[in-house]
Amino acid sequence: MKLPPAQLAKHLQGSLAPIYVVSGDEHLLCQEACDAIRAACRQQDFSERQVLNVETGFDWGLLIEAGASLSLFAEKRLLELRIPNGKPGDKGAAALIDYLARPAEDTVLLISLPKLDGNTQKTKWAKALIDGKQAQFLQIWPVDAQQLPQWIRQRLAQAGLAADQEAVELIAARVEGNLLAAAQEIEKLKLLAEAGQVTTETVQAAVADSARYDVFGLIDAALLGQPEHILQMLAGLRGEGVEAPVILWAVAREVRQLANIAQQYSQGVPLDRAFSQARPPVWDKRKPLVSKALQRHDAAGWQRLLMDAQRIDEQIKGQAEGDPWVGLTDLCLQLSGRQIRL
Repeated sequence: MKLPPAQLAKHLQGSLAPIYVVSGDEHLLCQEACDAIRAACRQQDFSERQVLNVETGFDWGLLIEAGASLSLFAEKRLLELRIPNGKPGDKGAAALIDYLARPAEDTVLLISLPKLDGNTQKTKWAKALIDGKQAQFLQIWPVDAQQLPQWIRQRLAQAGLAADQEAVELIAARVEGNLLAAAQEIEKLKLLAEAGQVTTETVQAAVADSARYDVFGLIDAALLGQPEHILQMLAGLRGEGVEAPVILWAVAREVRQLANIAQQYSQGVPLDRAFSQARPPVWDKRKPLVSKALQRHDAAGWQRLLMDAQRIDEQIKGQAEGDPWVGLTDLCLQLSGRQIRL
């Protein structure tokens, strides 16, 4: 049955369900929901944990065996099943339905899924997870632009901070929908806010504090075609503890906009019109930078870079082999239009 995310905390104070399903594409919110379930399991003495990652060639018999086997020490157990592509296949569907019919005793099964499209939600296995009495299904929706200021205000309150409207709007404008970046900004504000009050000046101070190796400065270096500067900034960002998903979000956002503009331009749309129709629109002061970058790849080339960004995202999530930092370096260098020996 469906469990609204807002009710999760209260629900976890009681008896735990045998199965939880967390579905969505908003990485931070999905991760936090899963963390809350794990914490509740620890508090209720689910001391054993087993993780199953569904990859190509995954043996679904492992789920059946895990459900049928007893804990080595007769302890309660948390079993995590991660399905990154949201497609278990015929064998997986059968295994899930079988488990739902007979959940293992003294076990909580936590299933992680991306957002399920309409066709997938109509399948028998998905319906069993969404509507079945044994499972609690949490659909994690992204926070849109209109909801973001309120989300930031709530997040600040959870951190023991209060902020005026102008400060909240400044944070929202800076992170531009990236919740992970917003959460990191709020962590910095906890150190800078006086008496728990966040003002516009506090936010501006936090921005200045991170100006040396700013993610947006990295984008500008890439657009300007400065490979040596890119390497220095990536090393600085990593050294300062900036997470790879934050950097990827900013770089992928820029590549996506360039790909869309290049596609329109290849179809005969004048460049100025493509700039104005872009979301967000290209500001006048950035038009020379963007125009220069567009000359480095054709429309197909920009699409290939988008695919590279997708692969890096999979590496970050552990769904693909490879070091995401190496991928980020290569992606930024390709955005700059130049290659240097790493």
